[in-house]
Amino acid sequence: MRVYLDHNATTPLRAEARAAMIAAMDVVGNPSSVHSEGRAAKMLVERARAQVAQLVGCKTTQVIFTSSATEAAALAVAQKGRHGGVFGALATEHDCLGVWSEVAVDPALGAAGAGLVAVSAANSETGLLGDAGRVIGSTDAYSTICDITQLAGKMPVIYQDVTPSYAILSAHKMGGPKGVGALINFTAHDPEPILRGGGQEMNRRSGTENVIGIAGFGAAAEAAGRDVAAGRWDEVAEFRNILENAIAAASDQTIFVGNDMPRLPNTTCMLTPGWKGETQVMQMDLAGFAVSAGSACSSGKVKASKVLQAMGYCDGDAASAIRVSLGLETTQEDVQRFAQAWAVKFEKHKMRAA
Repeated sequence: MRVYLDHNATTPLRAEARAAMIAAMDVVGNPSSVHSEGRAAKMLVERARAQVAQLVGCKTTQVIFTSSATEAAALAVAQKGRHGGVFGALATEHDCLGVWSEVAVDPALGAAGAGLVAVSAANSETGLLGDAGRVIGSTDAYSTICDITQLAGKMPVIYQDVTPSYAILSAHKMGGPKGVGALINFTAHDPEPILRGGGQEMNRRSGTENVIGIAGFGAAAEAAGRDVAAGRWDEVAEFRNILENAIAAASDQTIFVGNDMPRLPNTTCMLTPGWKGETQVMQMDLAGFAVSAGSACSSGKVKASKVLQAMGYCDGDAASAIRVSLGLETTQEDVQRFAQAWAVKFEKHKMRAA
């Protein structure tokens, strides 16, 4: 029996999202049409908009549906002209924002020269929290894009002392379908669209809405909010700690990145110097466990984690990391089985390296 431990890459589809999507398949209308069928489709979209707004703490009119968090990021960055014209991002930022960076951003020093700055509420590779709060809260001299993709649905969405200008998130990170995300626009001005055409999403993002995906997004957001409120992720954090304690007992060489700092309840980033992360991922896959060596968007690239490099780890150590990310369906038996299987592989690695 395989065990899926790569929830930061994507999550299994929630039953609530599946049911909402199946129901939406029978709604034939285009949300832009004014007849009854069109209004029925529009109702599904607006219900989902309200569900997402409730999860992330914004007005319904501030939710703009996109095809992904990546598209939402591009739409936010395209507004940099309204915020001083220069965009900056932390070195640990996800590539969907980091690739646009024009100036360096430091959590302690701020973002000199930038008018618009991107920071994550939670890092996808390490699970670490706090960069968003430190940078956003450090000054009001620039506007911000907050990536809440990994945080939303696992922890309460709180924007520290300063509400960002924009936030981005994705449905498939919280049990929704792939291929739908959202930009949250906290500014007083509608963003200038990068996709032009029929003027959907109140002229902010053209293209006929993905009604089925959006319905699933909304249902997942509502269910995820209930789970957060019920404290269901506290048990996940306990399982993560059990996993790390078991791995630490098997290997005194393994480093758990940020385990003494605030982080997501489900994420373990562990590096074992001298044992390539890619090798670990392949060996654990053969043993029946799905984990990753970093962001799923970078899969297949043979290089060290830029996130860990930015945190001060050398290339060799950064290349020896794997990420284990748990979900609500993960059991204590799952993490114990993983730790046991990993320990067996680690002993074989030591014998080969001797």
